[in-house]
Amino acid sequence: MNDMNACKPKIVMDLESLNASNAQGCSACGRKFNLGDTAVLACGAWGSGPRYIHENEAVQDKRTAQYFERSYYAALKADA
Repeated sequence: MNDMNACKPKIVMDLESLNASNAQGCSACGRKFNLGDTAVLACGAWGSGPRYIHENEAVQDKRTAQYFERSYYAALKADA
């Protein structure tokens, strides 16, 4: 999760960002990004490090200020 500190955790999708990430779409919901969408760098069940997902599909942990995919975060909290 330290990878998040090296990048911008929140972005507005521009053409360059769309070209880089829209082939696979949003890892949380599967939808494609649109110009102007807000995306956050979040960890999730995919397990290969943080990825940009739609902001409304993420929750920010108040203690660490890091973003997590909603269902993944709920599962983490349930296990704790």
